[in-house]
Amino acid sequence: MAHRLRPVGLDFLEVAPVRHVFVREISAPVEAVYRALHDDVPGWAEWFAQVRAARPVDGGAGRDITLTGGVRFRESVIAAKEPEVYAYRVDVTNVPGVRAIVEEWRLSPAGTGTRVRWTFATDGSAVYRLAMKPVRAGQARAFRDAVAALDRRLTA
Repeated sequence: MAHRLRPVGLDFLEVAPVRHVFVREISAPVEAVYRALHDDVPGWAEWFAQVRAARPVDGGAGRDITLTGGVRFRESVIAAKEPEVYAYRVDVTNVPGVRAIVEEWRLSPAGTGTRVRWTFATDGSAVYRLAMKPVRAGQARAFRDAVAALDRRLTA
């Protein structure tokens, strides 16, 4: 059952009750990483193992994402500042208990490569917020593996 989430902006990244922030440095250049995030939405399924399908919608202003296990998101891009920031919020999902989600990918030079910082900010019912605590470890592994796979893809 899909339900509509609260339409939050970038400021939610700082005030969300649940914030998970992950950072990793990779060898791929910043511009290439940004293009993979922003320009090649279908390509996410090639390097982010939990993403089963991804497609841009509304002329690139949104995304339809399907994750492993059937979780679905309809997202709106809320920041696309090349080559530094790519962020989106979830507008509609089938995840119970969630009220708002914003994800931000912030890129910065690290030598000849890129420092990738992913922030996952969310709010929901008390049960949802409690369930997000153990999810953090899985998100950390997923991020580490995804960014490593993206790096291999971009530097091959």
